[in-house]
Amino acid sequence: MLINNLLVLKKILFGLAVGWTLLIAFLCLVPLNKLPSFGVSGTDKYVHAILHFVFTFFWGSYFSVKQNEIRMPKILRVVMLSIFYGIMIEILQGAFTTKRHSDILDVLANLSGTLLALVLFILIKMNKLNQP
Repeated sequence: MLINNLLVLKKILFGLAVGWTLLIAFLCLVPLNKLPSFGVSGTDKYVHAILHFVFTFFWGSYFSVKQNEIRMPKILRVVMLSIFYGIMIEILQGAFTTKRHSDILDVLANLSGTLLALVLFILIKMNKLNQP
């Protein structure tokens, strides 16, 4: 029963991770003409950070369930994947879109979200180690 539950959870997390990855590509590469304005400077940077926080969290969670624990080399690979993906999206924005442009500050916002997710995974791992 536990194995079946883990397999179902693994499939759900994989679907969420792939779906979120595709959502990032869509939101960053498709011109969206009528986006709401929140009147807060740098709102898009918060969005970038949240997108990559969730990206890292979903993929890290998927690999955690796959291994039945959070392993630092796996989560560091996920962090590297998130950084690479964010840079790749920015390059694609500059090369293939007319309404959007590459922005190093977007890459830094992506990185901040990724690092926050890494800190969360480290805290979870430390908490699991301290439990009897």
